[in-house]
Amino acid sequence: MTASHHDGNLLEQPLDRDMIVLDPSLGTRFMLFVDTEEEFDWNAPFSRTGHGVTAIDGLARGQAFFAAAGVKPVYVTDYPVVDNDAAAALMGQWVTDGAADIGAHLHPWVNPPHVEDVNAPNSYAGFLPETIERAKLEALCRRIEQRFGRRPIAYRAGRYGVGPNSARLLEAAGFRLDSSVRSRFDYSAQHGPDFSGLPQNPYWAGPTRALMELPLSTAFTGLLRGGGERLYRAAQGMGPLAGALARARMLSRVPLTPEGISAPEAIAAIDALIEEGVRVLNFSFHSPTLEPGHTPYVRCEADRIAFYAWWDTVLNHLAKRGVAPVSLDQLLAAAPVRGEACKAA
Repeated sequence: MTASHHDGNLLEQPLDRDMIVLDPSLGTRFMLFVDTEEEFDWNAPFSRTGHGVTAIDGLARGQAFFAAAGVKPVYVTDYPVVDNDAAAALMGQWVTDGAADIGAHLHPWVNPPHVEDVNAPNSYAGFLPETIERAKLEALCRRIEQRFGRRPIAYRAGRYGVGPNSARLLEAAGFRLDSSVRSRFDYSAQHGPDFSGLPQNPYWAGPTRALMELPLSTAFTGLLRGGGERLYRAAQGMGPLAGALARARMLSRVPLTPEGISAPEAIAAIDALIEEGVRVLNFSFHSPTLEPGHTPYVRCEADRIAFYAWWDTVLNHLAKRGVAPVSLDQLLAAAPVRGEACKAA
């Protein structure tokens, strides 16, 4: 796609002029996005039924922990959760107290209108027909507005499933920030998007460049990390080589999440990202992980204790590195307006 025809597509490399220069006084910060979703069997086929919204106690405990740590999470919330009275009341109080923000999280298979076949390819909202993606997004925004008195301005697609129309639809729906791009990951073999080569720092997206893209943070660590994504992708194509390099601590790909990532790995990733010049470290996890038994990451109370110990260790390291939390409003305020980029292009 040439510069003159770049439409701010979230699957395309942004133009140099679309990279966001944040206010220098912000320093290096971190944010936490929680993919707030129903509980379901991760090993079963996608289904419109068979899910629950029962991890409310875990959600409340998690919020209390992060509030005490001075972190204001963004709960990107999907339809079954926002449609649940108890969950909506709980989160609504956090919004009223100024302790959290509510965004949108679209799981197409459980989000009305229910018009598409339920299967793996259709689990990525961005690859549905544009009319269906728009209708599902609007249904979710309308339900969030009914519950919380305001439309959401932050979005993350379920399964990171943005597509060629997503940025335009998000702009039109009034979103100001998307955090669906999982840089350094390629889901094309699973019918999903390919985010290879996309930046780690925020940039403007959408046809009028009114949408901030804040990618999820992923670092390369190890002695060969200087080879970056090109070396990692080459190793992935050589059978067991990638695993051998990771075990030898030569080259690993480490996302900033407590799910499947140890605290030492996360600390190494934090340091690598700071060295790269990443200004906003973007942490995430799934809300059912807060209650034992719903995800592979927290299966019992001992796992939950380890989950919070992970956060204690990581938050202490962030403090030592001078990386403070930043809220959604603070981040948006630190970015200069870039709404004329498409005209300049």
